[in-house]
Amino acid sequence: MKKQKGFSLIELLIVVSIILIIAAIAIPNLIRARMSANEASSVGSLRTINTAEITFADAYPAIGFTDLISLGGATPCTPAPATGCLIDNVLATGTKSGYNFTVTPAGGAPNTNYTSLANPATLNSTGTQSFCSDETGVIEYLSGALGCTIATGTPLQ
Repeated sequence: MKKQKGFSLIELLIVVSIILIIAAIAIPNLIRARMSANEASSVGSLRTINTAEITFADAYPAIGFTDLISLGGATPCTPAPATGCLIDNVLATGTKSGYNFTVTPAGGAPNTNYTSLANPATLNSTGTQSFCSDETGVIEYLSGALGCTIATGTPLQ
């Protein structure tokens, strides 16, 4: 009688079920890690926007603070009021790392204040917190909802 080499169907099913159990444990942790990375990236991007706004207002005092598009510029970039060349083009489009960014200048001519906002593109999927900031440079967050405002947010520590 010839002995066959290989695995039985039962052995293969056991291996597949073990792999599925490990995947069921690992995937939620991977998603949480990705959301944390997106949130950290959005806070860093808001810091970049704050620095760019101060630099832009200093360089163009007749305009003051400006919108997100005017802070960016195509590569190679020549600094001008319409293209500040202060942030990267990905951030200037308003979407980066699972977050949507908006900057709203206000205060007349020149604009003496602004509000920047970072909302997750999909709440509880790309992030669980909204972030906001203004000309003071303080970044605040609002957990579990879209639309952080300086009045409703909690300052980051």
